[in-house]
Amino acid sequence: MLDLFLLAFVGAFLALGIKRPFLWVLVYIYIDVVAPQKVGWTIIQAIPLSLIAFVACFGGWLLFDSKKGSRFTLRQGLIVALLVYCFFTTLHADFPVEAKVKWEWVWKALVFAAFLPLTLRTKLRLEAAALIMVLSIGTIVINGGIKTVLGGGGYGTLSLLVRENAGLYEGSILSTAAVATIPLALWLARHGTIFKPDWRVWAFVAGLILSCLLIPVGTAARTGLVCAAVLGILMLRTAKHKFLLAGGGALALVAAIPFLPQSYLERMQTLTNTQGDESASTRVQVWEWTLDYVKKNPWGGGFDAYRQNSFTYYTAKREGEGTNVRVVYDQVTDKGRAYHSSYFEMIGEQGWFGFGLWLLLQLLGVWHMERIRWMFRRGEDGKDSWQRGLATGLQQAQIVYMVGSLFVGIAFQPFCYMLIGLQCGLWSYVRRTTREPDKARFRRPENSGAVAA
Repeated sequence: MLDLFLLAFVGAFLALGIKRPFLWVLVYIYIDVVAPQKVGWTIIQAIPLSLIAFVACFGGWLLFDSKKGSRFTLRQGLIVALLVYCFFTTLHADFPVEAKVKWEWVWKALVFAAFLPLTLRTKLRLEAAALIMVLSIGTIVINGGIKTVLGGGGYGTLSLLVRENAGLYEGSILSTAAVATIPLALWLARHGTIFKPDWRVWAFVAGLILSCLLIPVGTAARTGLVCAAVLGILMLRTAKHKFLLAGGGALALVAAIPFLPQSYLERMQTLTNTQGDESASTRVQVWEWTLDYVKKNPWGGGFDAYRQNSFTYYTAKREGEGTNVRVVYDQVTDKGRAYHSSYFEMIGEQGWFGFGLWLLLQLLGVWHMERIRWMFRRGEDGKDSWQRGLATGLQQAQIVYMVGSLFVGIAFQPFCYMLIGLQCGLWSYVRRTTREPDKARFRRPENSGAVAA
């Protein structure tokens, strides 16, 4: 029954695209994020839903969709350059078989990220893409949030829609994506037109945000806690009542502590003690190995180059209580451990050149969104225009992703590249619809409200 329901939903979505080909782009976003082919049990697993949607969205755009207003931006060029370079390193990878397995999904993520902005020609399309991304993440996190409240959480034990610890269904990755989704959800609640803002929309968004914040608790992901803290700081920048928001957040955190699982609190304490935690100690050793590796291989070793690492280190643990505390050192030998950091993932697999392309792609996103914020000042009522609001949300999501990337290997996570695609689409739209964008680069227009919607 579950398979039939999912097939009927995806089939209906695809059928609607016959009249509106852009809907096929939204279908692909949904399939790539939720992975319904993995949620089902029998029939749906044998159908290549992702490939069907991938071909449909590209074919629909090429054959039926209008190309008016479509522009190819600098960041899309960087994505294509990164794609070509990754293909080159895959051909010369240290582990050819394993590298090809990763390449099979990486190239689709990069191609779709470069393609997506070409379809986002209007405000409605930008909103629709953001909405589908938020609802797709919500499909996963609301399920996980409910189970966390009912006591089903725990490190590596939270049961989500898919029974696998990979992709968006891995705890740290999902925690990062969930927190990064919060700014987009707030933007939709303020400026949405598909679902016009009212008490029902705000009630849903409030529940979604709560679920997003519960995911780091349910998965016991330290990365999620750091990302949530960073997002809170970023929101203070744009808040009208900064001290009220900061005080309310602090009180909410203190009030929530008694209700948090003891296992979660104990795991969060390891943030300040890397030597006492084997997972954190391993990451440090992998990062040191990676830096030594690229000294000899500056062009990188291709996907999954980490499989050749090997190292021995010591962990320090405190045992006993009161005055009878002693430090016990344990020797640990490990090998073939993943990078657990997008930055070191890029350095080890794609070398300094690939890392430079990737980092430039990220930093340009932050800068472009900041420029849009400058171009659209707040109105007389103190409210942001939808362009400024979306740029703020995408910038916050980008920074959250960059911070989360420090601790988890998501350099090629498709959802994060969809965020980049949205940024490129908004940047292209603003430059096309705003008069004399080059002259307005470092000033705010006198009448930002006159920009075409």
